[in-house]
Amino acid sequence: MSPGATTVIAADDVRTALPMPAAIAALQDALREGLDPETDPARTVVPVDHGQLLLMPSHSRRYAGVKLATVAPGNPALGLPRIQGTYLLLDARTLGPLALLDGVALTAIRTAAVSAAAADLLAAADAERLVVFGTGPQAHSHIEALRSVRPLRHITVVGRDRGRLAIFLQQYADSGPVVEAGTPDAVAQADLIACCTTARTPLFDGSALSAHATVVAVGSHEPDAREVDDETVRRSTVVVEARGAALREAGDVILAIGSGALAPGSLVGLAELARGTVKADGSRPRLFKSVGMAWEDLVVAGAVYESHQGRV
Repeated sequence: MSPGATTVIAADDVRTALPMPAAIAALQDALREGLDPETDPARTVVPVDHGQLLLMPSHSRRYAGVKLATVAPGNPALGLPRIQGTYLLLDARTLGPLALLDGVALTAIRTAAVSAAAADLLAAADAERLVVFGTGPQAHSHIEALRSVRPLRHITVVGRDRGRLAIFLQQYADSGPVVEAGTPDAVAQADLIACCTTARTPLFDGSALSAHATVVAVGSHEPDAREVDDETVRRSTVVVEARGAALREAGDVILAIGSGALAPGSLVGLAELARGTVKADGSRPRLFKSVGMAWEDLVVAGAVYESHQGRV
C-alpha cells in the first residue's frame, strides 16, 4: 500500500478480521485501561424525510474516527437494511485517513460485543437459557456474542412476524443449543434476555424476571422509546455505557426516572464495572441499557484495522 493510501475494508473483511470474542476483549480492555465513556462527544441526530442521519465522532491516543450512519424505518419492507453507514478511521496524530470500513458490519459487531462485554460482567457464570426478542441482524449478532461468554444450551426467540421468525430459526437448525420460537412468558425461566427490537413500548412484564436474570436492551437510542418496563428497571441494578448518554438518549432509563421507578444516582457505569470498582448485586436482576456510543465504534474499528493490516 502506498503512503497516504486509505484502506477499504468491506463487510466480509470486517467480520473476518475481528471474531466476536476479540471484539468483546478489545472493548473490555479499553475500559480497563482507562477509556472514559463520559467524555465521548454526543451523537448528532439529523431528522430527514425518511429517517435519520447519525454522526458519531470519537478519538483516543492512537486513533480518531467518525461513523456516518442512517436509520430508515421503511427499508425492511423494501428488503433493505434499516441501518446503513460508513466508518472513517483516522490516525490520531496526523488526522490522516487510514481506512473506510463497512458501517453495517461494524455496528452489528460492536453493538453485540458491548452487550456481551457487559453480560460477561453481570450474568451468572452458568447462564444457559437465553431469550431473544427480535429477528433482525442484531438478534443474530447477540446470539453469537452471548454464546461467546456463557454456556448457552437453550435459546428462545420471540418475534412478531411469523414468516421472519421461521426464516430466523432455520438458520439455527444445526446449531449446538436448542433454538425455538416462544412467547414473552419465556423470560420467567431465562438467565439472559436480549432485547433487539424497534419496539417503543415494553416487551415483557418485569415482575416475571428471576432474581438471577440479566437483561440487555439495545433497540433504541430515543428518549421516548423503551423495550423494558418500569418494573424491570425498579427491580434491577441498572448499568449504562455512560450516564450522560443514557440521560440524553435511553428511553428505558429516562421514562423510568420520570415515573419515579429509578433514581438517576443509582446508575452504574460500564467502565466502573469493568474495572471492578463497582460490583453488581447478585440478589436482584441486572439490566444493561445500551444506546450505542462512538467510542465503541472507534475501539472496534481500530482493532479491525490492525488485524486486517496484519493479514494483507
